[in-house]
Amino acid sequence: MSFVAEFNRLPLEPLLRRSLSATTPPVREALANPRPSLAEFADLISPAAGELLEPLCRRSRALTQQRFGKVIRLFAPLYLSNECINNCKYCGFSRDNPILRVTLTVDDVLREARALKEQGFRNILLVAGEHPKFVSTGYLIDCVRALHEEVPSISLEVGPMETDDYRPVVQAGADGLVVYQETYDRAVYAAMHTAGPKRNFQWRMETPERAYVAGFRRLGIGALFGLADWRFEALSVAAHADYLLRNCWKAQLTISLPRLRPCAGEFEPLTQISDRDLVQLVCAFRLMYPDVGLVLSTREPAKLRDGLVPLGITLMSAGSHTEPGGYTGAGKEHLHRTERGRIVELGASEWATTRNGDVHATGQFDIADERSPREVADLIRRLGYEPVWKDWDAALSYT
Repeated sequence: MSFVAEFNRLPLEPLLRRSLSATTPPVREALANPRPSLAEFADLISPAAGELLEPLCRRSRALTQQRFGKVIRLFAPLYLSNECINNCKYCGFSRDNPILRVTLTVDDVLREARALKEQGFRNILLVAGEHPKFVSTGYLIDCVRALHEEVPSISLEVGPMETDDYRPVVQAGADGLVVYQETYDRAVYAAMHTAGPKRNFQWRMETPERAYVAGFRRLGIGALFGLADWRFEALSVAAHADYLLRNCWKAQLTISLPRLRPCAGEFEPLTQISDRDLVQLVCAFRLMYPDVGLVLSTREPAKLRDGLVPLGITLMSAGSHTEPGGYTGAGKEHLHRTERGRIVELGASEWATTRNGDVHATGQFDIADERSPREVADLIRRLGYEPVWKDWDAALSYT
């Protein structure tokens, strides 16, 4: 039985009502419980729990240090391509957006990865839009194989694939897969995804399970906050995490908590989650899952990221670029513009990325924390934590 079947039976609406009506006594009970239930997680993300944020933060901080020590792992996204056949209203790469696009060659990818290595990174997330013509399984295998000798830890965030298509990518050297459901609200999901294979809600939801069978040792999930009610999304992510921990237990699990950012197309968030709500959510997930990695990206502003370091976050990106070739300018000579999925005369685009007078491919979204990786690492040290650049080495595994 896949998570889809379990998800369809979840009492999410009653849990959401419980969360919104929770009072202080059950919140305090949930705070004291070493193994909260999903119902108690609903209490921990309630407005009532928001009034107890200080003790919630203290418990989250203590648990995180107990399980992970005073360590923050650092990673960087490396965008391979912004080609995409999906229409997703909230995404800069959406097929119908008239943006500048490019797919990096394998040599370009190596150039970008080596620039990241020079900054210290040994943990890289390869990201691409979903387009079988440009981002084929063979292309991903070639990219991973080329990087494997130089980068100890390689993860993917690409369009969902079949188990048999994932296997050769794992064999080439990829060890992690990240896939966000975006939103667990079926109605909102259908409204946001108007064309392309991403319209298939169930297919996407089952992706971590297919990846696990294929041999990935790390799985990452999450929702994109700003599409549906944040408490509904949080309850859904928590239930999904619980299922994966029970059924894909040989893999490490991470949960990401990304919020919508400005991007090509000028989509405005449908719902809001405040900074204070996000802090509460991070702490609630830590209490619910003490051993799960919690990820924070450069979508968030520097001050908030700094404040979250001691409270439960274990993995952070730094110095990120969300456009292919963003670190070195690789691929500029192959730029092209599309309108409704068709290549047109290059011309100008209001969504182009411009740096030092050079035009680059369009990014997926605007980042908020523009500090360099070194600046982020220095800040982590000043907070009394140790930045760790290397997450994994294949030499440590046994066959």
